[in-house]
Amino acid sequence: MNNDSLFRPFQLKSLNIKNRIVMAPMTRSFSPDGVPTAKVAAYYRKRAEGEVGLILSEGTVIDRISSSNDANIPHFHGEQALAGWKNVIDGVHQVGGEMGPQIWHMGIMDNHHSGWLPSEPFEGPSGLNRPGFSNGRTMTESDIADTIVAFGKAAADAKRLGFDCLELHGAHDYLIDQFFWSETNKRTDIWGGKTLPERSKFAIEVIKEVRKQVGEDFAIIIRLSQWKPADYTYKLAKTPQEMEAWLNPLADAGVDIFHCSQRRFWEPEFDGSDLNFAGWAKKLTGKATITVGSVGLTGEFLAAFAGESSQPSSLDELIRRMDRGDFDLVAVGRPLLSDPNWVRKIREKDTKDLKGFTKEALAELVLE
Repeated sequence: MNNDSLFRPFQLKSLNIKNRIVMAPMTRSFSPDGVPTAKVAAYYRKRAEGEVGLILSEGTVIDRISSSNDANIPHFHGEQALAGWKNVIDGVHQVGGEMGPQIWHMGIMDNHHSGWLPSEPFEGPSGLNRPGFSNGRTMTESDIADTIVAFGKAAADAKRLGFDCLELHGAHDYLIDQFFWSETNKRTDIWGGKTLPERSKFAIEVIKEVRKQVGEDFAIIIRLSQWKPADYTYKLAKTPQEMEAWLNPLADAGVDIFHCSQRRFWEPEFDGSDLNFAGWAKKLTGKATITVGSVGLTGEFLAAFAGESSQPSSLDELIRRMDRGDFDLVAVGRPLLSDPNWVRKIREKDTKDLKGFTKEALAELVLE
């Protein structure tokens, strides 16, 4: 396996990373009362020491009371939480890494298994998380305006703290995605609509505000998914034409990189081509893209949360697509969750020491 293409540098605006491997954002509920601890900082520093090109943090929530359903999810607001994130990024920089926070609002959620609830009801475009499931309230015009401002404030704080970029979480049926999806956005005002481009107005306004706060030279990533947790086969954009009409306005609003979430990176997005989601996004927008989805392991990440173990798998197909120019960066999740030295082992072709993945890795911050 010639993996040289994975180890070329990549430069875009504020990003200047040493290779093409991105640590995918993965929820880690290890920040009591929303404050990242010293162990959280050590967890990310270890991945930077292990030669990850760009680290994207776990989702970290904006300053809305009901933006999270879990007391141990980190906040990206408030003096203590931001001080915790300052420790994280300083540690990553000390060992030559680069990092961006994934800025998040969960929207309408299921209640957490712990029984913890925010002090105000969950909020979303229409109070829905999926068809037939309402567990919160419909956002008012002022709620929407204040939420856009809160996204912008988090972005400004990310730049102020010294992060190298940021990612907006617009996937997986969280708030921004709830506006995209017709099943969770039933609004009849300017924030709704029958078409995906109409329902993209909230995302566009968030991106514009974020761009306003960070300036032109700071890289903005958005993570998107076609599939929904309630329907793995769902596609927001059912044709390349619909995808183009969805993504180009997001690019025009200020997105630099599209992070294209798939359960399996090798699956084609549309009939008649083997291009995956990231391949189509790059072709249609001309922007840089990140591919993701079961890279380096058998199985896929949703099954991992149900307890399914995985073993190392070949990167040959990934590299074939990268060499063809389908995408620019590759996000890796479970291998890096289990093994902070995964990137170094791949670079050195030390495949005999690659680790598999077990559900036990979800229950701790692996440091060795």
